Amino acid sequence: MANTKTTQTKKRSARKKRTGHFTGFLFWICLILLVTPPAVLGWILYSSQQDTGKPVLGNRYDGDLDPAITKDQMTAIENGVAALEGVEAYRVEMPTATLRVYADIADDADDEDAEDKADEIYDVITSVLDPSVYFTQADGKKMYDVEVHVYNHQKSEETDDDGFVYVIKSKTSSMSSPRSQVVSEPLDAELAQQLRDETAQRLAEEEAARAAAEAEAQAQAEEEAQGETEGEEAPAEEAPEEESSEGEGE
Repeated sequence: MANTKTTQTKKRSARKKRTGHFTGFLFWICLILLVTPPAVLGWILYSSQQDTGKPVLGNRYDGDLDPAITKDQMTAIENGVAALEGVEAYRVEMPTATLRVYADIADDADDEDAEDKADEIYDVITSVLDPSVYFTQADGKKMYDVEVHVYNHQKSEETDDDGFVYVIKSKTSSMSSPRSQVVSEPLDAELAQQLRDETAQRLAEEEAARAAAEAEAQAQAEEEAQGETEGEEAPAEEAPEEESSEGEGE
């Protein structure tokens, strides 16, 4: 009998231990599941805050752009452009893999003058950088693009002038030869004028709708103000009726 009780006691103790182990295991699993999402979200927010204002950089030209354009070559191009006659201001830039040269020439220059100056600047570039090497794809490698921007007005508010001229001479690494375009002149003059007319009409309609909305709002405000004024004057008009009633009673 004593052995039976001892056996039962041991079994109950073993069951309690197994239950306790399972409960503890389940508790830790639930705790991990509850804590993990906030922890991951907090880490993401912290990482984002730490990286705020920093550019995300990558290298999409790995194995390309070989040979690379050096600072000395950029300086040589700048000096060559500065020595050209008729260039009032200039700058040489190379964002990513595109060499860009911007040149401001005389305000009275026409399309031909701008195109000639773009040719001169392109010649300066190619005298420093061989286009067959730096601006032409070879063996499946990506190479540099080149753009020459020539204009006769530097300030944007002056671009509405009828004499505004803007020429771009460009060559990508996939092009066999450079191409010039007078971007200040539309390729389709009729389409450009149609777009201008449609834009002007749309702006006029928007202005008319805005004026009508303002007039309606003003009229509504005046009606509300007039109604409030009439409501305030109403008690003053009832005073004579009370006086006349007292006179009739007497």
